[in-house]
Amino acid sequence: MPRLNGGEIIANYLEKEGVEYLVGIPGHGSTNLLDAFNDSEVEIIQPRHEQGATHLADGYARASGKPLAVFTSIGPGATNTVTGAATAYVDSIPMVIFTGAPQTHEYGQGILQEIERQKPGDFPSVMEPVTKKSFVVNDVEQLPRILRRAFQCALSGRPGPVHVDVPMDVQGAAADVELPEPTKHRPHSRPGGDPKTVSDAADLLAEADRPVIVPGGGTMIAEAWDEVQELAEHLQAPVIPTFQSRGIIPEDHDLFVGYAGWIGSSAGNELASNADVILAVGCRFTDMHTSSFEEGVSFEIPPSKLVHVDIDPQEIGKNYPVEVGIQGDAKVVTRQITEAVQDRVDPVSTENNEYYDEIQELWEDWQTQVDERWENDQVPMSISRVARAVREVLPRDGSIVTSAGQPQETINPEFPVYEPRTNISCGGFSTMGWGVSAAIGAKLANPERTVVDFEGDGSFLMCNQEVACAVEHDIDVNYVVVNNSGWKSIRNLQVNKYGWDRVLDTEFDDEKMVDFMDMANSFNVGFAERVVKPENLNGVLEEAFAHDGPSFVEAVVEPDNPDSGAIITGKWDLADLEE
Repeated sequence: MPRLNGGEIIANYLEKEGVEYLVGIPGHGSTNLLDAFNDSEVEIIQPRHEQGATHLADGYARASGKPLAVFTSIGPGATNTVTGAATAYVDSIPMVIFTGAPQTHEYGQGILQEIERQKPGDFPSVMEPVTKKSFVVNDVEQLPRILRRAFQCALSGRPGPVHVDVPMDVQGAAADVELPEPTKHRPHSRPGGDPKTVSDAADLLAEADRPVIVPGGGTMIAEAWDEVQELAEHLQAPVIPTFQSRGIIPEDHDLFVGYAGWIGSSAGNELASNADVILAVGCRFTDMHTSSFEEGVSFEIPPSKLVHVDIDPQEIGKNYPVEVGIQGDAKVVTRQITEAVQDRVDPVSTENNEYYDEIQELWEDWQTQVDERWENDQVPMSISRVARAVREVLPRDGSIVTSAGQPQETINPEFPVYEPRTNISCGGFSTMGWGVSAAIGAKLANPERTVVDFEGDGSFLMCNQEVACAVEHDIDVNYVVVNNSGWKSIRNLQVNKYGWDRVLDTEFDDEKMVDFMDMANSFNVGFAERVVKPENLNGVLEEAFAHDGPSFVEAVVEPDNPDSGAIITGKWDLADLEE
């Protein structure tokens, strides 16, 4: 057995797992770990903030399906990963986060950056609610087994982030160890559904007059895009994805009808709320997706009969009662259901099919609403008008990245995507600034694809320092910042709830506003342009996307718009003040 120190064990094991990049910022608590990577095939990417490291790993995993490793020092470097870990945890995105920790013989002595007033070396307690599991390595000989378990946990079942706390002396200590082979400690198949419940689900779908398929983020994780499309085409059933599964079916397909929920499409909400049978696969049924569970707005279950498929049994029936609940992998179970449905009913024709005709009419009505917004050439521009230009210039397989806020509320319902894993967007934790680093990860995962981070000015400023990471590592990511001079989603929310006289100031002072062109230049971005008029958008975007290296485009957009620029077709329940 080779004699390796802790850092060498980690470096060699990451190579065995096929991890391409280790992402993080060096600190005194990680020096022993990092020394081993001088001789490793794993490349180190240094962001400018540890939160950015986790967001970068998150974007990489969403774009590729594969995890990266993140490292930090002890103390604030470690706590800076919490927001990124939580974002990944809520959306079931795998990564492994290594943090430095006190020397084992000094636990509880309050050494520099130790959290110890509740119990010694207590940082793992911070990570427990936002990771699938948090490990502490007390001895270097434990490290190979813990690494194997960490990756197994991150990738198996419902994926997610995993934390490994590695004391400084464990990083430097050496032992004679055998590194495990990952494939020998991993499931070699995916769990299928119970045959009886699959049969029951197929019976319901074969007999349905108004079936609807609702694929969630679990279908994207499981790579179930072919299975979803095949079943939809066999039944001529509309597909109403969640935002986390955008691209599961091409959005110019005649069975794609948009989304359900608060900012879903009118077609999606109408068809979902009037379905007789709903097949939901890998879908959590969140408040944003269901119009806060308001009956008949986005869904009405019952009387709609729900077939709910999920790898995590806790999600089945959590928010709606099920007619049939099936625990299993989204790809495997969708294939099982498809085969069972094909045994029961011939392919449904579109000829003389009133339901199919209704689907097309509802989609045309929705598309008319979107087209009216996209064709608006007013100055200052709308976010929708900028989105139109990006879509016209971006290749069909290009990736669009969005954080929380108005740009996401515009892109998700209006901007068509055509390929799986080309909509890279944070979901349930709704993290502002996330896309600045996630776009870097998406580009690293698919270097041949054009990647655009579409950010609001407020969101961008929360994590703008990560542009320096893109420049340093020459990562060809394109930043499009729609500048409306403030946090206008929140401002508009206050206006709608309480009126203009109760609004807390969320506008940025024009005279003190950041000059984004100066900022881009200070980061040494090779291409930076400000666009004010819509007729100039396409030309500037073409130049930006063609530029070899990071680019930056600022689009000056309207500062005031109703509903934060979104088309509101559903509801969202936010508590009001009581008199």
